[in-house]
Amino acid sequence: MTRVCFVCLGNICRSPLAETVFVKMVRDRGLEDRFSADSAGTGSYHVGELPDPRGRAVASRRGYSVVGAARQFKRADFARFDRIVAMDSDNLAALRKLAPDATSRNKIELLRNHDPQASGPADVPDPYYGGDSGFDEVIDICERSCKNLIDCLVREGG
Repeated sequence: MTRVCFVCLGNICRSPLAETVFVKMVRDRGLEDRFSADSAGTGSYHVGELPDPRGRAVASRRGYSVVGAARQFKRADFARFDRIVAMDSDNLAALRKLAPDATSRNKIELLRNHDPQASGPADVPDPYYGGDSGFDEVIDICERSCKNLIDCLVREGG
């Protein structure tokens, strides 16, 4: 089984939405026996909190059910996951700094590396300080990117 962890700063906006989209797409394609997902934050600001209510509401309107509570990404997670998918370049850098070795660093990538609408390395914008439209944009990005990420993992034999 290929284990994927989506990572943003606080684990209440972007990464739980990415996890939710990924899990639903995996389930819809009948690939639950091949892939699992989780999410975490590089910061500890929101540990134990539910995902942002605005994100949950927008996701619900689009047919997703966001569950779980925020947790902080730990060094031990490098051993637990096969792919570590950062939402932006700041969290990518934080993960690379935390990685214990080159093997761990090679597991890390940006989500938008799989977004056909991104030109080069691009961040998933943080919707925390905005309105509902920011969460819609994040879900749009996650849908495009997760579809291609899953396709990539399938091609790699995951």
